Parts: sequence; structure tokens; C-alpha cells
Amino acid sequence: MTTASTAAAPQKSDVLDNPTSTTKDTGGPTSQWTLLPSEWDILLFSTALKILLFPAYRSTDFEVHRNWLAITHSLPLSKWYFDTTSQWTLDYPPFFAYFEKLLSIPAYFIDPKIVDLNNSNYDAWSVIAYQRSTVILTELVLGAALIKFVRGAADPAMQRCISASMFLHPGFLIVDHIHFQYNGFMFGIMLWSILMARNGHKLASGILFATLLNLKHLYMYLAPAYFIYLLRSFCLSPSGKLQIKNFLALANAVIAVFIASFGPFIAMGQIPQLLSRLFPFTRGLNHAYWAPNAWALVTTMDRILLRFVQKMALDVPINSDGVASSSRGLVGDTIFAVIPNVKPIHTFTITIGLQSAILVKLWSRPTYKSFLTALTLCGYTSFLFGWHVHEKAILMVLVPLSLLAAERQAYFRTFVIASVAGVFSLFPLLFTPAESIIEVVYSIGWLIFTYLPISKRVYEFPQSFFYVLLDIVERIYLFGFIFLQLFVTLFPLVASRWKGGNTDPTASMEFLPLMVTSVYCAIGLVWAYIRLIFVYIHDETTYQGQLSVIQ
Repeated sequence: MTTASTAAAPQKSDVLDNPTSTTKDTGGPTSQWTLLPSEWDILLFSTALKILLFPAYRSTDFEVHRNWLAITHSLPLSKWYFDTTSQWTLDYPPFFAYFEKLLSIPAYFIDPKIVDLNNSNYDAWSVIAYQRSTVILTELVLGAALIKFVRGAADPAMQRCISASMFLHPGFLIVDHIHFQYNGFMFGIMLWSILMARNGHKLASGILFATLLNLKHLYMYLAPAYFIYLLRSFCLSPSGKLQIKNFLALANAVIAVFIASFGPFIAMGQIPQLLSRLFPFTRGLNHAYWAPNAWALVTTMDRILLRFVQKMALDVPINSDGVASSSRGLVGDTIFAVIPNVKPIHTFTITIGLQSAILVKLWSRPTYKSFLTALTLCGYTSFLFGWHVHEKAILMVLVPLSLLAAERQAYFRTFVIASVAGVFSLFPLLFTPAESIIEVVYSIGWLIFTYLPISKRVYEFPQSFFYVLLDIVERIYLFGFIFLQLFVTLFPLVASRWKGGNTDPTASMEFLPLMVTSVYCAIGLVWAYIRLIFVYIHDETTYQGQLSVIQ
């Protein structure tokens, strides 16, 4: 089933724009916070699995956050954003620094060495258990938001499935509980903000999003959707008249949040230093491992064109710096050999241009569903066309997209393609054998658990031969991930057999598995982006047509 195939189908009731319908959750608990047995099972299973993963592989992010505990505990506020004792300097907004400060207090009583600023790479069991536990506990913010989504849903059974899939998402397991970060906690706040928008509490939604921005500035990619939605639906009347009371309430609340966050640093005159930490523009277009976005495809095309030009001896200008290296993701710029180099202003212009087209639709129909789709697309656009995007940023797409998965088949197929490609693109974060097996098996189980119940509800048969053919192509692409995993697994084994000989045909292809993974996942993610834009535009066109008929 494809996006386009549903275009001719009759439109279902817009459940997302009527989340508090009269549908009753007859199997639900009497209290908003009383968990059903199935919800307890999910919580206990998830917690047990995460505890078992305590000894698993840890990335450098684990030491980054331990060092931030030490910085915020050992140094006065005035030195937080100046400290260079470790290479892992503090580069998150102030609210996250305050968050680390709170976590450092019990850490000191558990083991003072955890917050010793000169104790780099400390890996005692005390620090491992403590930091892993803080991720599990703070992720309950996400769990609480998902429970509230279920309690107010028009279809609680389906929303319970979606909420469970989000709480058990392999992206959180890989990035937070093995690799190590606090995405579950911050996405929990984002979902609380979205929930407030769904329930009509738009001022609270804006305050929560402002709080989120001051925890991690990466979420600024979503800010345009919030700005347009809150301005159009909260600050303006349906006729377009400014509602001064609402506008001032929202403006003052957001300003108050930023003052609470940045106020002490403004008073100390440290804003330039703080901003230099938050926005290090000296990094290149691509990260060290290419995020599966449009620039990964452009970079690959440059490599292909270079080989073609060299082989055919064509009289085409070649940048000699680009021949040596196609990506210096951590330091310096990505330099192309044949294609003109891409600068930050180019990525910014493309991103803003595409987001503007999406926001025009949101302005014309500022409903909850339109907001949620535009929010997803704003994050998606930034991921595909932003500067120095990390692969972990795909979660900013997959999390809100999950809330749209059960709306109808067009959204669901988009969700499946984006989820499979997005989750697979996170696999290179874990390169040790045991963790690689865990991530593959867990992700397959998660996909089956999520796919079966939702597909039964939303499936629609394609409406024409073209859409049937497109459906087959999409299925072939998804099936191709099996062969991609086999290639990624077997290539190092083949390469190792050649080592030690006089000739090693794999010597110049050391990063081939990473490149192939990035490119293959990028193809799926770009296509899913195109699908989602098509669905959004079609839904808006249908809505405007229905509105004109009514009028």
C-alpha cells in the first residue's frame, strides 16, 4: 500500500483532530495513573532489559556526561562553560547543565570519584550503575506522557500499541541505554508539549517546548512549526485578529523560561562564550559517519563522478583537496572533488525554504493533526538538509511520526519505511559483536510487535496498477535490508582473510560498509520524506475542497 494509493480512497474521520471523542476505554483503569497489567508488563520488561545491559558497550558519550557531572559539581557556575580540563567540554544549554548539577549531588554520595574533575575515563561499577540508572529513571517522563496519550485517545487500544512501541523503541535502547544519552527524558518533555497541544492547553505546550529548547538546542529544528501553530491558533482569532492577552501570556512565559535558563550567564557577561560552545560552526557538512540524509547521497555522487571523470579522462575541473578525502566530519569541511562545495548558508537556505512551504499549509489549517505532521516534517527537513547532522538526530523524525502511524495506511507505510531505514542507520553506533546481535534481534522483534496490529487496522488495497507496482518496489527496498545486514556482517570477515597477504583488495574500502549503510538508508529516508509531504499536501487539499463545498 502506498501513499498515493490512498489518495483516491474515502477519507476516514480525522481521529487526531478529535482526540477526546466520546469513545470510551472500557478496558481502562478507573484512575488516570493506574496501570493496566499489560502496561506493567511493558514497564517491567523494559526495565529488566535495560538493567541487563548495564555492562554493555559504552561510547565516549558516557564519559562526556560523567565529565559534565564533575564540571557542574566541582566548579562554580561562572566556570562551567570555560572549563577545558577534559576535551569533553560542556556544550548543552543551561537547563541541561542544571540537570547535570542535580544528578551530581547523589553521585557524590554514592562515589566521590564520579564527580572528580581530574578523574577522566573513570569506569568503576559505581559510575556505570549510577549513570545507567539515571537514564532509566528520567525516561519515566517519556512513559508518563505516553500513558496520558492513551488515557485521552479516541481509540485507546490503538494508542496503547503506539505508546508501547515508542517506549520500547530500539532507537532509545541503542542510543540511550547502550551508546548512552538522555534522549528518552527529553523526548518525554517534547511529547508532554505535544500532548498539551492535543488537549488544547497551548500556553502549557509553548512553555514546555521552551523548556526543551533550553535542555538541548537541537530541538530548535522544530521551533518553526511551534511558532506558526501557536501564533495562528493561540495568539490570533479565527478571523486573524490579534488576541493581545494570549500573545502577551505566551511571550512573557517563553521569555521567563529563557531568563531562568540564561539569566545567570547574562548577568556574568558570558553569553558569547556560551553560544560559542552551543554552535561550533567549524565542523564539516558531514559527520564522521555520514548521517543518512541528502548530503550522504550528494557526497556519494561526488565520489562516483570523480571515478567516472578519472576513468574517462574527461576535461572536467577536479578539486585536488576533494580527491584525498570526501569527509572530514569531525574537523574541517567536507570537500567535494567534482560537485561544487556546500556551505552552511546553502544548507540553511534549503532547509528554511522547504520548511516555509510546509508552514504555509500549517498556517492555513492550524489543527492538531496538521501541527503534528508539520512538526514531523520540520524535523525531517532539518535532518535531511541540515549542516553536520548526527545520525542520532533521526529520533527527532521517528518519535513524532509514530503518533501519526495509525491515522491511515499512507501514514503507516511512511512510518514503516522511515523506521526501518532510521533504526538500521543507528546500528553502526554499536560495533561490538554482542551488542550488534542484540540490536538486530531486538529491532526485528519491535518491528513485528508494532507492524502487525497497526497494519490490520489501516490496510487499504492499492487503487491502480501504478500503485501496486510502487507498493512492490517499496517492499523490495525493505526486504533489501536483509542483504544489507549480511553484507555489513560478512565484509569484515572477507577483509580479514586478505590481511597479511601481498595484495589487499579491501584496503581502500575500509569504510565501505558504513558508506553503503548510509546511502541505502538515505534512499529510504528521502523517499519517506517525499511520501509524507505528499500526504500532508493531499490531506490539506482535500480539507480545503471539503470546506469549499460546505461553504
